Amino acid sequence: MISQKSIPTGHLRKVHHIAFNVQNMAASRHFYGHILGLYELTGDEVDATLKELVAAGKIANFVTPDGTIIDLFGEPELLPPDPDPRKSFTRAYHLAFDIDPQLFDQALAVIQENNLVIAYGPVTRPTGRGIYFYDPDGFIIEIRCDPL
Repeated sequence: MISQKSIPTGHLRKVHHIAFNVQNMAASRHFYGHILGLYELTGDEVDATLKELVAAGKIANFVTPDGTIIDLFGEPELLPPDPDPRKSFTRAYHLAFDIDPQLFDQALAVIQENNLVIAYGPVTRPTGRGIYFYDPDGFIIEIRCDPL
Protein backbone atom coordinates (compact mmCIF):
# COMPACT_ATOMS: atom_id res chain seq x y z
CA MET A 1 0.00 0.00 0.00
CA ILE A 2 1.31 3.46 -0.90
CA SER A 3 1.51 5.95 1.95
CA GLN A 4 -0.93 8.84 1.78
CA LYS A 5 1.53 11.15 3.52
CA SER A 6 4.14 13.01 1.56
CA ILE A 7 6.41 15.98 1.88
CA PRO A 8 4.46 18.78 0.22
CA THR A 9 5.71 19.91 -3.17
CA GLY A 10 8.12 22.81 -2.77
CA HIS A 11 9.16 22.00 0.79
CA LEU A 12 12.46 20.49 -0.33
CA ARG A 13 14.30 23.63 -1.36
CA LYS A 14 17.44 22.44 -3.12
CA VAL A 15 20.10 19.74 -3.18
CA HIS A 16 22.23 20.49 -0.13
CA HIS A 17 25.14 18.21 -0.93
CA ILE A 18 26.19 15.15 -2.86
CA ALA A 19 28.67 12.75 -1.26
CA PHE A 20 31.00 10.45 -3.17
CA ASN A 21 33.31 7.79 -1.79
CA VAL A 22 36.61 8.12 -3.67
CA GLN A 23 39.56 5.78 -3.86
CA ASN A 24 42.31 8.31 -4.56
CA MET A 25 41.69 11.64 -2.83
CA ALA A 26 44.49 13.46 -4.67
CA ALA A 27 43.22 12.33 -8.08
CA SER A 28 39.63 13.23 -7.19
CA ARG A 29 40.58 16.64 -5.76
CA HIS A 30 42.50 17.36 -8.98
CA PHE A 31 39.55 16.20 -11.10
CA TYR A 32 36.83 18.19 -9.31
CA GLY A 33 38.96 21.23 -8.50
CA HIS A 34 41.35 21.60 -11.41
CA ILE A 35 39.69 19.88 -14.37
CA LEU A 36 36.06 20.75 -13.58
CA GLY A 37 37.02 24.08 -11.99
CA LEU A 38 34.90 23.73 -8.86
CA TYR A 39 35.85 25.79 -5.82
CA GLU A 40 37.32 23.80 -2.91
CA LEU A 41 36.25 24.93 0.53
CA THR A 42 39.14 25.50 2.94
CA GLY A 43 39.75 26.90 6.42
CA ASP A 44 36.74 28.58 7.96
CA GLU A 45 34.64 27.77 4.87
CA VAL A 46 34.59 24.10 5.92
CA ASP A 47 31.69 23.04 8.14
CA ALA A 48 32.88 22.84 11.76
CA THR A 49 31.86 19.18 11.99
CA LEU A 50 34.17 18.28 9.10
CA LYS A 51 37.24 20.45 9.80
CA GLU A 52 39.23 17.71 11.52
CA LEU A 53 38.56 15.20 8.72
CA VAL A 54 39.37 17.79 6.03
CA ALA A 55 42.62 18.68 7.82
CA ALA A 56 43.51 14.96 7.93
CA GLY A 57 42.90 14.65 4.16
CA LYS A 58 40.01 12.22 4.61
CA ILE A 59 37.33 14.56 3.21
CA ALA A 60 37.34 17.35 0.63
CA ASN A 61 34.46 19.74 -0.03
CA PHE A 62 33.76 21.49 -3.32
CA VAL A 63 30.98 23.92 -4.14
CA THR A 64 29.23 24.34 -7.49
CA PRO A 65 28.29 27.80 -8.77
CA ASP A 66 24.69 27.23 -7.62
CA GLY A 67 25.85 26.41 -4.08
CA THR A 68 25.56 22.62 -4.11
CA ILE A 69 28.30 21.02 -2.05
CA ILE A 70 30.12 17.94 -3.34
CA ASP A 71 31.72 16.01 -0.50
CA LEU A 72 34.50 13.57 -1.32
CA PHE A 73 35.08 10.86 1.30
CA GLY A 74 38.40 9.08 1.03
CA GLU A 75 37.96 5.31 0.87
CA PRO A 76 41.33 3.94 -0.33
CA GLU A 77 40.05 0.34 -0.39
CA LEU A 78 37.07 1.27 -2.59
CA LEU A 79 36.62 -0.89 -5.64
CA PRO A 80 33.51 -1.24 -7.78
CA PRO A 81 32.17 -4.79 -8.10
CA ASP A 82 33.58 -4.89 -11.64
CA PRO A 83 36.83 -3.22 -12.74
CA ASP A 84 35.17 -2.15 -16.01
CA PRO A 85 33.67 1.29 -15.19
CA ARG A 86 31.22 0.92 -18.09
CA LYS A 87 29.35 -1.62 -15.96
CA SER A 88 27.13 0.23 -13.52
CA PHE A 89 27.98 -0.43 -9.89
CA THR A 90 25.66 2.00 -8.14
CA ARG A 91 22.04 3.04 -8.27
CA ALA A 92 23.09 6.58 -9.08
CA TYR A 93 23.75 6.87 -12.80
CA HIS A 94 25.51 10.19 -13.29
CA LEU A 95 26.00 13.74 -12.07
CA ALA A 96 25.17 16.38 -14.68
CA PHE A 97 26.58 19.91 -14.80
CA ASP A 98 24.97 22.58 -16.95
CA ILE A 99 27.18 24.91 -18.97
CA ASP A 100 26.55 27.90 -21.22
CA PRO A 101 26.14 26.58 -24.78
CA GLN A 102 28.91 28.91 -25.98
CA LEU A 103 31.35 27.27 -23.53
CA PHE A 104 30.50 23.63 -24.33
CA ASP A 105 33.26 23.16 -26.93
CA GLN A 106 35.81 24.62 -24.52
CA ALA A 107 34.73 22.11 -21.84
CA LEU A 108 34.94 19.30 -24.40
CA ALA A 109 38.50 20.34 -25.28
CA VAL A 110 39.47 20.23 -21.57
CA ILE A 111 38.07 16.70 -21.27
CA GLN A 112 40.00 15.59 -24.34
CA GLU A 113 43.25 17.35 -23.36
CA ASN A 114 43.14 15.61 -19.97
CA ASN A 115 42.64 12.23 -21.68
CA LEU A 116 39.53 11.52 -19.63
CA VAL A 117 37.73 8.33 -20.56
CA ILE A 118 34.57 9.26 -22.43
CA ALA A 119 31.58 7.04 -21.71
CA TYR A 120 29.34 8.48 -24.41
CA GLY A 121 29.26 11.41 -26.77
CA PRO A 122 29.49 14.16 -27.44
CA VAL A 123 25.85 14.01 -28.47
CA THR A 124 23.49 16.58 -29.92
CA ARG A 125 19.80 16.22 -29.11
CA PRO A 126 16.78 18.51 -29.37
CA THR A 127 17.36 19.27 -25.67
CA GLY A 128 20.96 20.35 -26.27
CA ARG A 129 24.47 18.90 -26.33
CA GLY A 130 26.15 16.61 -23.84
CA ILE A 131 29.28 14.62 -23.09
CA TYR A 132 29.51 11.79 -20.55
CA PHE A 133 32.87 10.86 -19.02
CA TYR A 134 34.28 9.13 -15.95
CA ASP A 135 35.67 10.63 -12.78
CA PRO A 136 38.71 8.90 -11.20
CA ASP A 137 36.45 6.36 -9.44
CA GLY A 138 34.42 5.36 -12.49
CA PHE A 139 31.36 7.52 -11.74
CA ILE A 140 29.84 9.13 -14.83
CA ILE A 141 29.93 12.92 -15.06
CA GLU A 142 27.93 14.75 -17.72
CA ILE A 143 28.47 18.26 -18.98
CA ARG A 144 25.45 19.44 -20.92
CA CYS A 145 24.02 22.62 -22.40
CA ASP A 146 20.75 23.86 -23.79
CA PRO A 147 20.51 24.27 -27.57
CA LEU A 148 21.88 27.53 -29.00
